Amino acid sequence: MSSSTKPQNQQADIPASIQDLHCFTETNGVITTTMFDVPGYRVVKVLGAIYGITVRSRNWAAGMSMVLKSVVGGELKWFTNLLYSARNDAISRIVAETQSRGGNAVIALRFDAGDMGGFAQVCAYGTAAVIEKIDQSVETHPQLIRTS
Repeated sequence: MSSSTKPQNQQADIPASIQDLHCFTETNGVITTTMFDVPGYRVVKVLGAIYGITVRSRNWAAGMSMVLKSVVGGELKWFTNLLYSARNDAISRIVAETQSRGGNAVIALRFDAGDMGGFAQVCAYGTAAVIEKIDQSVETHPQLIRTS
């Protein structure tokens, strides 16, 4: 099936090489972008700055095993998954805030992360907006659909 005939509600293709990273977040149709504009769209209304924060703790047993793993070297996958999970929660919160203000897009999306005495803090922030499509030749990409 070509991209032009793909149904709009079909799940986007996720390459097998990154499926284990859990780096995709359902946005309920809200367009999220790190760019300052959305090609083929125009900003109709700016709804203001928004942010979503989450703080995660690691359990001490996992922390100890990660300390031992760090001696050997390599990726600390438990911590990687913790940060992906925190990032996804932060995005979910800005999407919810955007929708509560009547928006359909988050532009200039950014992340800030830090350590707070053994806790992982992630903040997503950007500008909530209402955008409309002005170039009908621009393909509308389907949002990801949760399958679980």
